[in-house]
Amino acid sequence: MAEKQFNKGDVIFREGEYGTTMYRILDGTVAIYANYGESGEQKLTELKAGDFFGEMAVIEAFPRSATAVAASEARVEEVGKESLSAFFKAEPEMIMKIMRHISGRLRKLTEDYREVCATIAEMEPGGAKKPRSAGLAAKIKKFAGIYLGSRGKADVSYEVKRGENQSREGLDKRMETLSKGTVIFKQGETGKCMYDLHWGSVGIYSGYGTEYEKLLTEVQPNEFFGEMGMIEGEPRSATAVVLENGTVLETIYEEDLAKLFEINPAKVFMVLSHLSNRLRKLTVDYLNACKLVYVVSDAEETEKPVSEEVKAEADRYARVRVNGCDVYL
Repeated sequence: MAEKQFNKGDVIFREGEYGTTMYRILDGTVAIYANYGESGEQKLTELKAGDFFGEMAVIEAFPRSATAVAASEARVEEVGKESLSAFFKAEPEMIMKIMRHISGRLRKLTEDYREVCATIAEMEPGGAKKPRSAGLAAKIKKFAGIYLGSRGKADVSYEVKRGENQSREGLDKRMETLSKGTVIFKQGETGKCMYDLHWGSVGIYSGYGTEYEKLLTEVQPNEFFGEMGMIEGEPRSATAVVLENGTVLETIYEEDLAKLFEINPAKVFMVLSHLSNRLRKLTVDYLNACKLVYVVSDAEETEKPVSEEVKAEADRYARVRVNGCDVYL
């Protein structure tokens, strides 16, 4: 860990670079940009003292997703991957603070994702051509521009990573063995904890028990779920149901994290990696949706027919408005 000083306008790191450090702002402000210095430059946010940035490079080995620039004179603490354990040991409250930071990004990106999906539905690809309202035209331009700015900098696919068995040790007092059909939590309930699935499987449903019931995803062993409810205290966005007899769950509360880090630091890093993984996957889904907006609008402008494949993909994204997505569990 080391302190660094930056003058206003200094680039701290650039989009696309590989990094092994994260930063905590001690004084001053730092701006985060997409496409910095290029056509389509966009200021994503401005951070102040106490905020973190660059944490994704420490948690997972991926290129920087944006450029960080000192918006004023800024003094920061640089934390390398090799010193992250010592950092958390000295300040265990920082574990939850970083989780909240990532969850905030997930929340904002979820809102953007739903907006672009609603835009796709409103465009009605393949339907009768209609005049575009000023509001819809502006949204099409925005999302198409985001895709054009991301080309060559972001993959269009992302493989979800599974957990590894080396971090099974946890808080045995919170272990439960559950039978098939047990409802772990219901959609609309306020969340106060998260879960680590040790054995069996869990289904995540929207509209569970109604005519609109839909299985959103199936949680497998060595995966976490429900963490957004614990971090943000928001109502659960879906219902979690046990799918196999003998399913083994570990329940984790916010107040458990410091103790859990003492017992098994690798498990806490798994939780952070899980959050990071979800953010990256949602980013790819979002950029692919933006790409679809561009493809459909370009076809309309050039008066080319929209393919059946594009129509089917558009229908899949449009349904997100009804079924939602599973970020808030």
